[in-house]
Amino acid sequence: MQFGLSPASTGSPNCTLGAGAAGAAGAAGAAGAAGAAGDASPGDAGRMEIEAVGEVWHWRGPAPFHFVTVPDDESTRIHEVAALVTYGWGMIPVSARIGGTTWTTSLFAKDGLYVVPLKDAIRAAEGVELGDTVTVLLTLDVTR
Repeated sequence: MQFGLSPASTGSPNCTLGAGAAGAAGAAGAAGAAGAAGDASPGDAGRMEIEAVGEVWHWRGPAPFHFVTVPDDESTRIHEVAALVTYGWGMIPVSARIGGTTWTTSLFAKDGLYVVPLKDAIRAAEGVELGDTVTVLLTLDVTR
């Protein structure tokens, strides 16, 4: 898939963008996502929340690590605001949560989608194993 800023790609029930960020994010195409996401509480202003469901996979490179791939629609939403939040090299800082465990990390692009790195400590705390399907709640600060 190629990332794009298509207004036709709005409407996912798994993505919300706080109303306070819609004006700032409009230049990056996120205003359409805010309108499609429905009402956001004032506490959510400037935050984009994405629920990503995926299978845990392992990369066996020189620095082995476990990941969850963010699905296509949700990756497109992230890409729509990427210019607002990246700190360089396409890295997207997020707060992530699986179950009761929350941590900060950075998403990066792989094969046209984004991936969430899962530290061993996170996997151990939540009993997550290779091949498990997990739900990761991602929160992006789009006011940067």
